[in-house]
Amino acid sequence: MGHVLVQDIVAVLNTITGGRVVTDQVQRFNGSNPFVTLKTSHIPGKEVMELPGLVYGDPAMPVHKVAVVMTLTESAVELAASSKVDALIVHHPVADAASSGGVPLKDYLSHYNLAIFELHEAFHGLHPGIALLHGHEPIFTDTAFGGTIGNVVIVGRPLDGIITLSHILSRLEVLMAQSQDLRLLEAERQIYNSTELREINALETGVVVHGNPENKVGLILHCFPHTGFSLENLNDILAMYPAIGTVVASISKVRNQHPLLAACREKGLNLINGNSHALEIWENGLPLAYAIQTLLPAVEVVVFRERVTSYPLAAAGARELRRYAREMASNYLLGTETSRMNTVERINVMEAEFDE
Repeated sequence: MGHVLVQDIVAVLNTITGGRVVTDQVQRFNGSNPFVTLKTSHIPGKEVMELPGLVYGDPAMPVHKVAVVMTLTESAVELAASSKVDALIVHHPVADAASSGGVPLKDYLSHYNLAIFELHEAFHGLHPGIALLHGHEPIFTDTAFGGTIGNVVIVGRPLDGIITLSHILSRLEVLMAQSQDLRLLEAERQIYNSTELREINALETGVVVHGNPENKVGLILHCFPHTGFSLENLNDILAMYPAIGTVVASISKVRNQHPLLAACREKGLNLINGNSHALEIWENGLPLAYAIQTLLPAVEVVVFRERVTSYPLAAAGARELRRYAREMASNYLLGTETSRMNTVERINVMEAEFDE
């Protein structure tokens, strides 16, 4: 079998997405590819263009090892370089500086001879996996509901055995290997001698937001609040499917006093928070990795999973490292002599309490 090149990965991604990938420069700018889309909050200078396909790299470069990644960061770039990855296939849009440690992408990627691909909206809606993981089979899917690109809405029938809300939560707990993440967090807490460590994969579990865990599920509406899903959207989909009894919010969750919570209470709908965005690497990344491995058997495919851990200041790093950090803060970063004294004293007290 011959060498796999960057251009072969472009072709494979185009096959997987059913032709949604940008295959030439013209498609990037002439509007012929609907998945080339600008994402903006209208914060000056912070918009980003999605370009499904090859973002950076030599199409003729050989590729031996590929990593499927959810979001590109400098940590992912460094892991790729240290583990002999040639190409990163990233789900979320890639942006200069934001995805490359504050420097231009080309400077970082060329330094390590890495090729970068992205998919995002071009990958959404290609498989029913997120629905199936949450216990239902789609009967309706729209990836631009209400005309908003990326506003994914799914209506599904419960799978066999999914009768109550508790069945959905139990299914997620098993499929997401929640117990493994909890054991990993507990081990990390013991290593750092702190019960205050927090880690996103372990802590963001499925939960019933409104309703009783033993309530019957009924028809399921699956939405993703961060994509722009609105109360108007809710009313529209209920008009289409009045038998909906349960709303599942995943990727992003319904938090605090989100309007969707009040609407579900008013309408007598069950509301569940499902998987968080941190678990999308399993939901979307893993199926993509298997598809790539099947179509390119000569390439080694790995998955980069992100773990984000919160450390109390008194447990962050080794004792010697914390001493270094206090010295830097005291000698270089604090303003007046008084503020330096007060801050250092507070930090020293925290350190002493932890050391005890």
